[in-house]
Amino acid sequence: GGLKDRIPFTYIVMVIGTLALTGFPLTAGYFSKDAIIESAFVAHNPFGKYAFVLTVVAAALTSFYSWRLIFKTFHGKPHDHHHYEAAHESPVTMLAALAALAAGSILAGFPFKEIFAGHGVGEFFRGSLKMAAGVIDEMHHVPSVVANAPTAMMALGFAVAWLFYIRRPYLPVELARAFAGLHRFLLNKWYFDELYDAIFVRPAMRLGRFLWKKGDGWL
Repeated sequence: GGLKDRIPFTYIVMVIGTLALTGFPLTAGYFSKDAIIESAFVAHNPFGKYAFVLTVVAAALTSFYSWRLIFKTFHGKPHDHHHYEAAHESPVTMLAALAALAAGSILAGFPFKEIFAGHGVGEFFRGSLKMAAGVIDEMHHVPSVVANAPTAMMALGFAVAWLFYIRRPYLPVELARAFAGLHRFLLNKWYFDELYDAIFVRPAMRLGRFLWKKGDGWL
């Protein structure tokens, strides 16, 4: 917490990167994210609309966890004063790379939007990108609700992160307590590791042990 005063340059480039990642208008992420979501909407296959809904939801989640990172790292009060005092900017070689990435996050957006995600796509990507004929034109005629959905979700994710980690930092703890079962389920990543262990790992270990003890040892 509170690191923006200790490492201001890193804070600024992180914010620029976060704006691009969450698809803030005019950044590189805004055009690429919108292009992906709009092309999913106009896709002529049964999974298109499904992909559209999922990507719009993902835009909100991306915005939420990205701003959560910024708020918890750079804002608020330091949780560990020893580490806070020890925090310092990276060496110049690292900062120069971060600056270049931050510049790209902005410059690869609006100035080059037609090349990366507009009418110049075919000329720029040529054979490396396959797309249905007319998809670029169809993307330009999607309803405004569809076109603005990613930006609205970006704003929603930011607002919830701000509420949870700046305005009312006690809320996440209270929510976790109120929905203890759901919180545990999500915290344990849907118990995916446990399922994987039970279905694949343990049977494989049992088979291996059987072949070792009975096959190699006994036989």
